[in-house]
Amino acid sequence: MQKLIIFIALLMVGTLKAQSDETEIRQALQLYIDGSSYNDPKKITEPFYEDVQMFLSKKDQPIFILSISEYAALFENREKGKFNGRVGKILTIDQQNDIALAKAEILIPKENLRFIDMFILKKLESGWKIISKAATLMPEEE
Repeated sequence: MQKLIIFIALLMVGTLKAQSDETEIRQALQLYIDGSSYNDPKKITEPFYEDVQMFLSKKDQPIFILSISEYAALFENREKGKFNGRVGKILTIDQQNDIALAKAEILIPKENLRFIDMFILKKLESGWKIISKAATLMPEEE
């Protein structure tokens, strides 16, 4: 009976740790989403590992690469804290030990744009950090 109780306790600890990691991953992603939706360069850069490059979509360019600081600078001359019309939603998170793959949808309704962003995250001493991001502009649905 005592072994069963210990087993159940260990199982619960593992479950709580996994839930805690997923919560931290969601918080990192949401910080980026909120920063890019409300023109806050600090919130945009905070969840990223330093010097990360982003692989983005740009019309007539096969690949558009920006550092996280270059990307955040795109929001610097906009009114901080004001909603800019970008709506982000975390779609999936797949976490294995100290790495995770996440997918988010970013909508910009006024321009009829829909992006899918893919993130790779790594758990570091400072917490979960986004170490890579790629985005694609989805074709318009008919």
